Amino acid sequence: MSVDLFKISGECGCAAKVPADMLSCILQDVELPDSPALLIGPQSMDDAGIYQISDDKCLVQTVDYFPPVARDPFIYGQIAAANSLSDIYAMGGEPLTSLAIVCFPVKALGPEILKAIISGAISKLKEAGVVLLGGHSIVDSQPKFGLAVTGIVNPREILDNSHAKMGDALILTKPLGTGITIMAAKAGLADKMHENEANQFMSTLNADASIIAQKYGAVSCTDITGFGFLGHVYQMAKASGVSIDIYFDSVPLLTNVLDYAAMGLLSGATYSNREYVGNMVKFDSNIDLAEQDVLFDPQTSGGLLISCPYDKLKEMMDSAERKLSTQCKVVGKVLGVSDKPLIRVRRV
Repeated sequence: MSVDLFKISGECGCAAKVPADMLSCILQDVELPDSPALLIGPQSMDDAGIYQISDDKCLVQTVDYFPPVARDPFIYGQIAAANSLSDIYAMGGEPLTSLAIVCFPVKALGPEILKAIISGAISKLKEAGVVLLGGHSIVDSQPKFGLAVTGIVNPREILDNSHAKMGDALILTKPLGTGITIMAAKAGLADKMHENEANQFMSTLNADASIIAQKYGAVSCTDITGFGFLGHVYQMAKASGVSIDIYFDSVPLLTNVLDYAAMGLLSGATYSNREYVGNMVKFDSNIDLAEQDVLFDPQTSGGLLISCPYDKLKEMMDSAERKLSTQCKVVGKVLGVSDKPLIRVRRV
């Protein structure tokens, strides 16, 4: 049985997330359980939680699932797994185990489609050296799939989003534009090559990028997903208490994504991401609307945003050029300490 998953899905991938500002409001007055062993929890809106279990070992835990982000079930499974694993890599951790989360209309689509999704995910788990312990499934009218992932990290080697420092260079390890390209594909307006390009980047693990970040002295890191590039830049700036300059011309983009953006092929999450960042971002007058929209576009399984000390930049970029195939670029710079983090987007 063949199926085009785009025909049975609404919002795709990480565009289906609850908007960041709404999520912050929901959690604002909730008294969360605490522990001295909890090193990183929900407060900083980081990529994963960190729980210390010994002097040299912490658990890193995350969960992520979403509606179909690709037509093909196997590719959807690959992307969902890569996206779930990415949160562990963004914290500098090593993923070890996973649990599958399945919501699926099994009677409408048939078990073979679900098997293909799970097979795609397993192919990425094997690539990452991660075992599948089991999972949980429910019948649902729209497919949703993802993983809860547990890893480990040395507490002295954690990469969080709160240690970007003045003078650091900001490095992005994958191009932007997956949300817009997916919208174009769903509308039947995307070139097949562009759709395949987005699938390729979304299904690429961030494992090597994480290793490079750790090896060459990264001080802060996050991955770019549903809150868009500027949403995650803002979270890093806020958590670190700094302002940031972004150089638009250096930001890697998927092929033709600006044309698709100019056609208005945007998800609802693009607008909620813009509202979330609000007046914390200032665009130079020569950054047009389509270019702005790409920076708010919700990404699925996006790259890592790495804050790198300037004296380590050349070594890190040389290593990235040798080992990564994902258009890794220097996209900005961390400025001074600021009580009200401001992101400026300008041309170089």
